[in-house]
Amino acid sequence: MTALRLVVLLVGIAVLVADAYSVLTVLIVPRAASSRLTYPMVLSRSLFRKISQMSHTFATQDRILALSEPVALITLLATWLLMAVLGFTLVSWGISTQTFESAFSEAGSSVFTLGFAFAHGEGSKIVDFVAAGTGMILVALQIAYLPTLYAAYNRRETLVTLLESRAGSPAWGPELLIRHQLVGTVDNLAGLFADWERWAADVAESHSTYPSLLYLRSPRTKNSWIVSLMAVMDAAALLLAIDPEGAPIEGRMCIRMGFTCLRDIAQATRIPYDDDPLPDDPIQLPEAQFADARTRLLAAGFTSSRSEADAWAHFRGWRVNYESVGYAVASKFNAPPAMWTGPRRLFRGESIEPTRPVDRRPGGEAAGPGDIPRDHVPEPRPDLVREQAPGSPGPQDSDGPGS
Repeated sequence: MTALRLVVLLVGIAVLVADAYSVLTVLIVPRAASSRLTYPMVLSRSLFRKISQMSHTFATQDRILALSEPVALITLLATWLLMAVLGFTLVSWGISTQTFESAFSEAGSSVFTLGFAFAHGEGSKIVDFVAAGTGMILVALQIAYLPTLYAAYNRRETLVTLLESRAGSPAWGPELLIRHQLVGTVDNLAGLFADWERWAADVAESHSTYPSLLYLRSPRTKNSWIVSLMAVMDAAALLLAIDPEGAPIEGRMCIRMGFTCLRDIAQATRIPYDDDPLPDDPIQLPEAQFADARTRLLAAGFTSSRSEADAWAHFRGWRVNYESVGYAVASKFNAPPAMWTGPRRLFRGESIEPTRPVDRRPGGEAAGPGDIPRDHVPEPRPDLVREQAPGSPGPQDSDGPGS
């Protein structure tokens, strides 16, 4: 064995070790990890993001982005297989006297179990057996990986889809509360907050372990897991701010688990965030938007035991825990530009309002007990739809005690 072949052999072993490490950390180890071999996935996502920017409508952009992660997963499998072929090519060439072309044919034939090329030396035969086993293991692990991903995806999307009839599409916190008041189901909010507390715990574990889930978009264009989570937390924060005595304790627990989920995801994806914000710190949501939402809630029949200024101070004290990290996560993963979810560079600043179903009854029948005529509740004001962009002038936040 010449010195050159020895060096090539060592390089081939290093390539195979790096390939095995990437597979191990991404598919088997139950925690977030990064590998240089996942860079092709990053490039694939960036390419789809740039292509989506060529479209001028959100629906078209969403359809393009929906293909991003499936293609990225195929790119990752192809990267692992190509690295395996390269590594075994270098090893085969390093331990034998054959040409590089013959070593490449032998490695490719073994990894993909084609069998059209085989070695004659004892050492090369062992390499062929290992290469064949590696190829089958890579494909088998990827096949097993996809059901794990989509099982977690289905668990996530079940509650997101259920929320559509409760909070609109895209979801919005005030709309969630108003719809429950309109149909007389405010007492069900405690159970809803408890369900979303468990949902947030599940998403925190699964999505920080398997980051590909973060890029898989909802089947419906306007739905999004991050938008839905922020809507539920906003609903809980509104209740705790305007009427703390009447708000269910489950709302407090939902907010805490919700911002814990967002911070776990931010940590796994290297998004910077403040892990201990002060309740008096400013938030990006303008006070005027909170005041408009409070007016709508009172018109729907909610009561407020606090003045508007006190309610705003306490709402800000809750929202400061999740607003900045929620905005960052929504922007990074291109969530639909819903109300109260922050600015979007990709979607050119547009903001989608939720629409309320028309109250139609046979024969013009009046609203029944527990129902509130929908025309008594003001619709979202177009001039208050968009959030204040970071660094832009806006209404000053009032000082006051936090929660």
